[in-house]
Amino acid sequence: MGSQGGHPDLQAGRAGTSLQGPSKELEKAAWTVQSCVMEKQVLETSEETTFQYQDSLPSLPVPPLDESLSKYLEAVKPFLNDEEYQRTQETVERFGNGIGKELHQKLLERAKTRRNWLEEWWLNVAYLDLRLATQIHCNIGGPGTYIEHFWPPKEGTQIERACVNLWHTLKYWELLRREKVAIERSGNAVLDMNQFRMLFSTCRIPGITRDSLSSYFRTESEGHCPSHLAVLCRGRLFAFDALHEGTLLTPPEIFRQLTYIQKRCHSEPDGPGLAALTSSERTKWAELREYLIGLDPKNLTHLEKVQSSLFVVCLDDASPHATLQDYSELTRLGLVGDPTVRWGDKSYNCIFFANGLCSAFCDHAPFDAMALITMLAYVDKKIVENEGKWKGSDKVRELPWPEELLFTVDQKLISEIGRAKDLYYTKVSQVQLVNYVFTSFGKALIRARKLHPDTFVQLALQLAYYKCHGRPGCCYETAQTRRFFHGRTETIRPCTLEALQWCKAMLEPAHPAPQRLQLMQKAFAKHNKMRKECENGKGFDRHLLGLLLTAQEQGLPVPELYVDKAFAASGGGGNFVLSTSLTGYTRFNGAALPMVAHGYGFFYSIRDDRIAVSCSSWKSCPETSAELLCRTVFQCFQDMLQLSVTAQL
Repeated sequence: MGSQGGHPDLQAGRAGTSLQGPSKELEKAAWTVQSCVMEKQVLETSEETTFQYQDSLPSLPVPPLDESLSKYLEAVKPFLNDEEYQRTQETVERFGNGIGKELHQKLLERAKTRRNWLEEWWLNVAYLDLRLATQIHCNIGGPGTYIEHFWPPKEGTQIERACVNLWHTLKYWELLRREKVAIERSGNAVLDMNQFRMLFSTCRIPGITRDSLSSYFRTESEGHCPSHLAVLCRGRLFAFDALHEGTLLTPPEIFRQLTYIQKRCHSEPDGPGLAALTSSERTKWAELREYLIGLDPKNLTHLEKVQSSLFVVCLDDASPHATLQDYSELTRLGLVGDPTVRWGDKSYNCIFFANGLCSAFCDHAPFDAMALITMLAYVDKKIVENEGKWKGSDKVRELPWPEELLFTVDQKLISEIGRAKDLYYTKVSQVQLVNYVFTSFGKALIRARKLHPDTFVQLALQLAYYKCHGRPGCCYETAQTRRFFHGRTETIRPCTLEALQWCKAMLEPAHPAPQRLQLMQKAFAKHNKMRKECENGKGFDRHLLGLLLTAQEQGLPVPELYVDKAFAASGGGGNFVLSTSLTGYTRFNGAALPMVAHGYGFFYSIRDDRIAVSCSSWKSCPETSAELLCRTVFQCFQDMLQLSVTAQL
């Protein structure tokens, strides 16, 4: 998982403002008292410690082969005619009675020696083996929704708001270090908390054929942990420690550090924009990274300082538009904005725009979105509690100035940075992304109709896709498998035969409303059943992947099940037209780009009175329109609610 890293070797400069009065010992004592007072305001008191149940979590199970194959056949049916389905059924039977049975036994043997038989495989196949530009095609992001309370767009508030946000984020890091972050549960089941270790001081390292992950985070009981932040501004990189004499910098102190960086960057020439190289195709970036290290040993030291930093603070000169109903521009600039002020490989980039809005941007390899959203929800809660302000002392201690990480670059690297930026902007110019908020109703009214809110959105999306494209849309929905040791996700496939039959009925004018409602209820029941099965380790997609990877490790040819038309047509092998995820019943929405060129990325959050949706597509595909699909989904929300009311009158 990488070396431990260390404190940054900051320059010896001192602050122009210092505390006045008592001796240094008394100053330090007073500061510690103030820090403890603030700690009481944010400490999540609990007798449990964050990671205490990790060793007692159950191992990830391997589902029975016959159950997985039966579920697979159900899932492919909407995409095949009778003749095609018959052929696929025969293929599945041959697989189940032949090579599939052998592979399943080998997978069971693997599971006996690993608490999570999938973990290493999934990390490699889903993330680290990818050679395309992961910053574009794989990273996730989302807008800060603080405009709802204290922080509407306002020029000149970038640093002021950043320092408050960063302080609360650092308080969360401190809680995590002390293992005081509350353990998450689903019902009575304890959930795996391992992904929270990856929120801070974690970075992807490019490799020629496979990337790697380095995590420098340590709890207090485990030893030393890096405590510095990396800051990107106008193509330049800086670092400063978030701790001084054992206590966190306060917002006024963070303000002082960021102001120093901003003033320098605004009064001096822009830097080379080295961060843009992280947006390159992975092998290319790995080669350039090695070249960069070969130019000067200090370059490796600087790279390691970025890699081990708690996270990256991005000071972006853009001023995106955002309203309570439309986050589209803010979301777009957060996800595919200026590549010189994003370190695409870091687990967390916190982006602050010139008008005081902010956004999150993350490498997807170390964790799934819900770990990040838990942290962001904590920060949001603290910002609301404190009315968006810092209510502590304005005094600033004597601090070392931020250190600039001055990389040695030559003309070749400058040319490659320019090339990377050109390729990046060419690619992202083809992104269509909308992030709208549906405000007619939300979770409260959906639940009042005795419908599951997540299933409600998923079926609305199925109906909307069918309306827009005249065919079923193979769909990937994320299900958490965190009930198990180091569990991450399983695939729910919302495009069921029940959903398709309901969609057809909705588009048939002569179909009576009571029958439409009955079909919708069947589709709901099917989806709800699949969700529970997936969360309990009884999905089939990861199982089929495990069987395929077992065959590859054994040097066997790819079984015919995986080259059968039905496999890719139903979404297998990463061919899902709809790539979707619920970002919880929170204020935070996320975004990602489509899995395939003719597909959509679809993230959504569900609150009591509204549903926020981000939808992305590629302009280069004439068949898709994120704008149209999102608007159609909103209309389907209305149609479904209306159906649930009128059909029962």
